[in-house]
Amino acid sequence: MAIAWPVELRDGEVGLRPLRYRDGRAWRRLREQNAPWLAPWEATSPDAQSPPLTFRQLVRTMNAEARAGRALPFAITLGAEMVGQLSVAGIGWGSLRSAHIGYWVSQHVAGRGITPAAVALVTDHCLFTLGLHRVEVNIRPENEASLRVVAKLGFRDEGLRQRYLHIDGAWRDHRTFALTREDVPTGLLARHHRARRPT
Repeated sequence: MAIAWPVELRDGEVGLRPLRYRDGRAWRRLREQNAPWLAPWEATSPDAQSPPLTFRQLVRTMNAEARAGRALPFAITLGAEMVGQLSVAGIGWGSLRSAHIGYWVSQHVAGRGITPAAVALVTDHCLFTLGLHRVEVNIRPENEASLRVVAKLGFRDEGLRQRYLHIDGAWRDHRTFALTREDVPTGLLARHHRARRPT
């Protein structure tokens, strides 16, 4: 099923926009600066012979997936600065209407509420603009920073998937967190903002 692409989403200073070829230098710099921070959570290929994609190949492949209605590849921005990446992948239509979200953010902006805002933005887009029914996030049990994101947003813990994804060179267990449209009838971003207001 084709979906509208490209798409840009924004909540104040936090934005999501498509990755562009001209992001290559900034993206590589972020990845190099954050290598130790990201390595324990990085998806890897179980086939050691598979060469990694170049940035241009990555953007080309992800944009093709977006145009085919199977993925949404975003840069996370703070103002005009790219500070991370968020991808919606595994989009299934028909009777499933589901997708999963993966993300990373630079250590220099971690803890500032950027990732929860980005996840809330894209969850609302998936549920209320695309018409999906369910969104999930799969997280290694040791990834405390990412666990805080789904806790802040009220994602439901649906339990452990053993050896679910190949991460940092091995098959790793993940906990699955999910929301359906019924869980957030007025939108996740609005609920997130209400929860952050001082009482």
